[in-house]
Amino acid sequence: MKVLFMEYPKCSTCIKAKKWLLENKIDFEDRDIVKENPTAEELKKFLEKSGEPLKKFFNTSGILYREMNLKEKVAEGNQEELLEILSTNGMLVKRPLVIGENGVLIGFKEEAWKEFFNK
Repeated sequence: MKVLFMEYPKCSTCIKAKKWLLENKIDFEDRDIVKENPTAEELKKFLEKSGEPLKKFFNTSGILYREMNLKEKVAEGNQEELLEILSTNGMLVKRPLVIGENGVLIGFKEEAWKEFFNK
């Protein structure tokens, strides 16, 4: 099963996650989330596939998130508006993102990844 691995190459968590994928011989397509930011349409598909709330897709610890005062918007905004905001800059998206046939992983938690990939 080949998965899409969306990362910011300078992110330490993404580096750990990529190393984990390689060590576990997971076939993946690598995509720089900043150079090739996910579109609102892609994000909507990822959201539906993940079963998670939209707010989980926001990088709440990021500088840009704080600079844009997104905490209130994320709490109160409608889905279309929030997907548009997320699609404007890859630094707003929590990473890494793994998109597989059967689901989506947001962030890197080794136990969740082991379960997702049956490792």
